[in-house]
Amino acid sequence: MSEENNSSGKPPRGAAGRHGTPPERRSTLRLAKGGADGPRAGAGRRQVLERTDSTGLAARDLALAMLVDVLDHRRSLDDAIAKAFSSARGLALQPRDRALARLIAATVLRRKSIIEGVLAGFMEKPLAPRYEDAWRIMLAGAAQILYLDTPPHAAVSLAVGQARARPVTQHLAKLVNAILRRVALEGRALLDDAADTLSTFPDWLRTSLVSGYGEEPARAIADASLLEAPLDLTIKEPGRIDEWAERLGGVALSTGTVRIAAGGRIEDREGYRDGAWWVQDAAAALPARLLGDDLSGKQIADLCAAPGGKTAQLAARGAHVTAVDISAARLSRVAENLQRLGLAANVVEADVATWQPGRTFDAVLLDAPCSASGTIRRHPDILHLKSDKDIAELIRIQTRLLDRAAELVQPGGTLVYCTCALGKAEGESRIQSFLDRHKDFARHPITAGEAGMNADWITADGALRTLPTGTPGGDPELRGMDGFFAARLKRAQ
Repeated sequence: MSEENNSSGKPPRGAAGRHGTPPERRSTLRLAKGGADGPRAGAGRRQVLERTDSTGLAARDLALAMLVDVLDHRRSLDDAIAKAFSSARGLALQPRDRALARLIAATVLRRKSIIEGVLAGFMEKPLAPRYEDAWRIMLAGAAQILYLDTPPHAAVSLAVGQARARPVTQHLAKLVNAILRRVALEGRALLDDAADTLSTFPDWLRTSLVSGYGEEPARAIADASLLEAPLDLTIKEPGRIDEWAERLGGVALSTGTVRIAAGGRIEDREGYRDGAWWVQDAAAALPARLLGDDLSGKQIADLCAAPGGKTAQLAARGAHVTAVDISAARLSRVAENLQRLGLAANVVEADVATWQPGRTFDAVLLDAPCSASGTIRRHPDILHLKSDKDIAELIRIQTRLLDRAAELVQPGGTLVYCTCALGKAEGESRIQSFLDRHKDFARHPITAGEAGMNADWITADGALRTLPTGTPGGDPELRGMDGFFAARLKRAQ
């Protein structure tokens, strides 16, 4: 079970073309140093072993299919991965090759604007739109050379093979070869002047980060958002966290999460089939803990419950949980995972905005639909799929769902609202607006140390605000966490 829940404008035409970063921007851009996929990441840098046979080519073709699905068909990366992995060519690959395909696609989506600037510097003119496949082949090849430690000869050879295998790009194979060879020779030197990560973010997100946090903190958030995330696990029996950290070769975080290195099949990890844990980012695990550790006998509604990590947390702490979500497909996954974990909940398919259970609850947890900008580490497609119009509509939905959630809280009960969004319009502003409308609710402030939370994660109003730049205690590698907002409110008796 996972909690891993573009600006519509494109680079302007001109000397750099529709695929390149304009020359006037190139000289002012810088790349953040370090990180799991950075050009100088040191000991933590990912080492990718490559093959130049047909399997290696198939993995690159699978990555290209994912990119086409995200960038052309506007599918989420998760959906694109699921489709690719379940296809005939995906099933024919070994797990490590499917994982490589995912990594290539995710790296291109994270660093697309930066890589485009490097490639554009080696091209006299942009490719015509009908040769989009050739451009994406070069993007993927350059991503492997610049960020994934792929031997240049392997990355170039396989990219050329991809170009030759497509009738529309056959005649561009020599160009692909020439450009990627130059990337291999000169590309990393250009990265020093390539791009300030913040400047590559879509306008809606860049504006939100700068206005909410200031320019330098926004830049740090952007840098951290583009790093590969570790794998965080919530342990069903909290008293066994240290034991499972040792068994899985990870670390126990101060917030009660076990953190391990990403990679490999989750299903093959010890304890998965036995239902000992589930995947959930350290920050995503905090909102449910705001309702307390012993929830025996409490009646709690988990609204917009899928993928179900919070439902599992509440059920494991003894609550009688009603998990509500509008998606039947996502709810079936919740039910399957609850069965694996040996936990029980009442799973209801309904639109939260119109759901009428005919009762109220001791507590309601609303994980509202949002931009998910705090999860870019896991979902880099957000940089390419969201727009200003999306954010405006999400805010309208959040407001409506909050009002409905309030009606479901019994007098004296608790309401927790959370989003995995970095923008304060989807967090702090939603709560203030809600309190202005609902005088029977008041803030129930979160305190430092509660659920292992750091003081600097608590806002002046007593809400929770985590950022990708922060890390719970216990992780010596400081691998960050998702950006989350949560507020706890109390209804008057």
